[in-house]
Amino acid sequence: MTKQFQLLSILSVILLSSCSDDDDFRQFEPRGDYESGILISHEGNFGQGNASVSWVSNSLETVETDIFSNVNGSPLGDTAQSMAFTQEFAYIVLNVSNKIEVVNRFTFKAVATIDAGLSSPRYMTISNGKGYVSNWGDFTPDTDDYIAVIDLATNTVTDTISTSYLPEELIAFGDKLYVATGVFGLGNQVDVINTTTNTFAESITVGTSPNSLQIDNTGSLWVLSSENLVKINTTTDEVVDTIAFPDAISSSSDLNYDFGNLYFYAAGSVYKMSVSSTTFPTETVLDNVNFYDMRVSNNFLFGLDALDFQSEGTMTVYDLGTEQMVANLTLDVIPGEVYFN
Repeated sequence: MTKQFQLLSILSVILLSSCSDDDDFRQFEPRGDYESGILISHEGNFGQGNASVSWVSNSLETVETDIFSNVNGSPLGDTAQSMAFTQEFAYIVLNVSNKIEVVNRFTFKAVATIDAGLSSPRYMTISNGKGYVSNWGDFTPDTDDYIAVIDLATNTVTDTISTSYLPEELIAFGDKLYVATGVFGLGNQVDVINTTTNTFAESITVGTSPNSLQIDNTGSLWVLSSENLVKINTTTDEVVDTIAFPDAISSSSDLNYDFGNLYFYAAGSVYKMSVSSTTFPTETVLDNVNFYDMRVSNNFLFGLDALDFQSEGTMTVYDLGTEQMVANLTLDVIPGEVYFN
């Protein structure tokens, strides 16, 4: 079996596993040019309005950049921070433009623009049929940070929930929303929000600047900060384990969960740790790499490099079974997040 065929097979599994059971695999007619493949959000240069989204085919042979503009004939906006998805739609969060562009996720045809009720939006997730978006407000005050609640039927902000300072990534589990708060050496909280009542429940103290969250197969929440990895019981919302980093690890980011293992990036290396471990991993799976962000799925790693933050960025794909690179693709300016469509 060739590497390319093996990769195509694995990517097909990734995409099928991401489909909703409601689809029931009965949809055989193509729903659009971007129905399958990989989507990459690009921040673009701050203040220049050149944010974009790229599409990469499953075979990793075809790259189309700036698909929003190609389809809709207009620019996407300024600083595409992240994306979120429902069965039919993609929500592109534009931090500097203070808006969310809603598109059909398969055709990328624009559907709506959400531009009221947002203030420096960052990340979005879906829970109980509603959208939840972290907002910084103005950077300096610590009293104007919040989660915007979006009615997905009308694409309007219907409620706001105050959070701790600088809410970033967020993850939904059951009737709870967990929000990492803090960045740039600030903050050390994960806020818990009840998504049934849309009310703040409590804050959990973790490490400084928590930056990424994952739920494992046991329902435990893992929080990666710049100084440690924290495991939280999602029933009691209590910290059950804290794994401190060695002094040589000054920062870490991009926590991923795949097949019972946690992966994260730190100091030019990718670390792998079993969720049953209670100590920092002593071995790396990749070294001498430079990732602005990364995604691990089905034992493949997709690493994004923003290079000099002015030139076209790249995505490098690695087979983690062999720890070998299988593809290196040129994308658009400042690739920030990887998604499987």
